[in-house]
Amino acid sequence: MKKSTSFLIIIFIYIFTSSVSIFLFSVLPWDSFILKVIVCDLIATFIIFLFSSIFRNSSTYDPYWSVAPLFIFPFFLKELNFKTLLLIIPIVIWGIRLTGNWMKTFKSLRIQDWRYDYYKHKSRKRWPFVNFFGIHLMPTIIVIGVMLPGFLYLESKNDINLLTIIGCFVSFVGIALEDFADRSAHRFRKVNREKVITTGLWKYSRHPNYLGEISFWWGVYLMMLSVEPSRYLFIVGPIANTLLFIFISIPLMENRQLQRKPEYAIYQKETSMLLLLPKSKVESEEVIS
Repeated sequence: MKKSTSFLIIIFIYIFTSSVSIFLFSVLPWDSFILKVIVCDLIATFIIFLFSSIFRNSSTYDPYWSVAPLFIFPFFLKELNFKTLLLIIPIVIWGIRLTGNWMKTFKSLRIQDWRYDYYKHKSRKRWPFVNFFGIHLMPTIIVIGVMLPGFLYLESKNDINLLTIIGCFVSFVGIALEDFADRSAHRFRKVNREKVITTGLWKYSRHPNYLGEISFWWGVYLMMLSVEPSRYLFIVGPIANTLLFIFISIPLMENRQLQRKPEYAIYQKETSMLLLLPKSKVESEEVIS
């Protein structure tokens, strides 16, 4: 299956899923707008899972992470003003950039992401269960968790303040970090595929792209907190997102790097995991000795 054909299939899947979700949203009898959105989002995830099973490729779900917010947030947008633009502009830039990055790395529906192959091999007979709950449902729930503060921000009638501007700035910094890290990594891998990248942001953080993704959603939370401080408990969303990267995504990625590139062990010891920090000279000397 060619890349172009696979793209057309992915586009059809997401248009079909979006159409079903919109229809269900229109017929659900509940008064809660947010509850209807959450239920339709979960149903959409199940539909994507069915298509993933049909094509035997869980990478069908990959663009969902960035496409879903682009599709859902406009439903909460009642008017365009400075307050709403502070959130919508970074959301749109983030979603388009991340989706574009997925398009660059996507090869075809014949090739499944190595992480899903790893879990499929590890879980064996439990793969259908792991595939639905771990690969599809859990990320959707986390995406819902980080989007909820944004929904509450758009629904709030309270005025913005300094914290709102700070939150917006944090989100833009997150986008910049992620974009710069991804671009430098793509350029590096074209000519140094078997080596460890230690230049640019990667010199100070082993996962600056993940740092950018985490920062983006913390910025959205700060914007919500600025206008609805009583809703502080919605911090659960960005915390869950942060933990996902720290305890699942990063260990999985680093184990693969250690297996494929032995020199990664040195890089791992002398370079910060997430935060942009100077290299550890003490640990570097210990490794050399």
